[in-house]
Amino acid sequence: MQISPLQNPPKLRFLDEVRARIRFKHYSLRTERSYLDWIRRYILFHGKRHPKDMGAAEVTAFLSDLAVHKNVSAGTQNQALSALLFLYKEVLRQEMPWLSEIERAQKPRRLPVVLSDREVARLLACMEGTHALMAQMMYGTGMRLMECVRLRVKDVDFDRREFIVRDGKGGKDRVTMLPEVLVSTLREHLRHVRTLFESDRDSGLPGVHLPEALSRKYPKAGTEWAWQWVFPSRVLSVDPRSRIRRRHHTHEQAFQRAVKRAAQEAGIAKAVTTHALRHSFATHLLRSGYDIRTVQELLGHSDVSTTMIYTHVLNRGGKGVVSPLDGL
Repeated sequence: MQISPLQNPPKLRFLDEVRARIRFKHYSLRTERSYLDWIRRYILFHGKRHPKDMGAAEVTAFLSDLAVHKNVSAGTQNQALSALLFLYKEVLRQEMPWLSEIERAQKPRRLPVVLSDREVARLLACMEGTHALMAQMMYGTGMRLMECVRLRVKDVDFDRREFIVRDGKGGKDRVTMLPEVLVSTLREHLRHVRTLFESDRDSGLPGVHLPEALSRKYPKAGTEWAWQWVFPSRVLSVDPRSRIRRRHHTHEQAFQRAVKRAAQEAGIAKAVTTHALRHSFATHLLRSGYDIRTVQELLGHSDVSTTMIYTHVLNRGGKGVVSPLDGL
């Protein structure tokens, strides 16, 4: 398809309009960056034509190029499509009778990486400090990576032995257990965090980031102990949205690298990521006989069919069948 370059180039402030709409919808900073990047690439791919002058054919051509020439995964292609649908629905407010013509790429169904009990023990033994505590929490509670990283002090309930996971996937809250073995370690960790918190207050630093509605309604809440991060960063950083220099939560990539190093040190020949700890949590609970609906609630899955995938990786081999070779 031949496209004349620089036809109706969008004004520079167009992406600022997109950014404002994303923030109005309270999307995360990660989503904001991802959507802006895909929309920018879409505009450049079509010779800087304005999106309002394009439609189904251009969207399809862009997605096809990603799959055929860029060789991206189905998940990446669907992420690009989500960004473009947001652009046309929420920003340009266009009627889209052609929406039904756009098909999402089918993601291949992969079995999760699950560690054995011994592998989990070896992995945790190769970790230390805050990262060791975070790994124990992910395996012991089934939290997602960002749910663990973004945990706040007020959502730790020592009396009830539970964590309240706020604004999880799909914007939902849920409750999961606080393992008894972590109570004393977590209390000691929070004592150190409290010392850092008091030092920040003495230095007159701004409070931690809060959701926009809360920061307007309770402007001083960010300086209260209850709202502090359980896993704060060691260094201060500039908030990319407000441009305020404050203490953010620890960076997830540092934890991911620590888990990868520990897996290598432990000699685990699997593609171990932080999410493997969550997978192992679910699989080991099912193996212990817990009801799949209970595991579904602890994981925060919307549909039990998502939780069902863990029944395929229990410790009995393929589909729980005993090989005839073992009967010889």
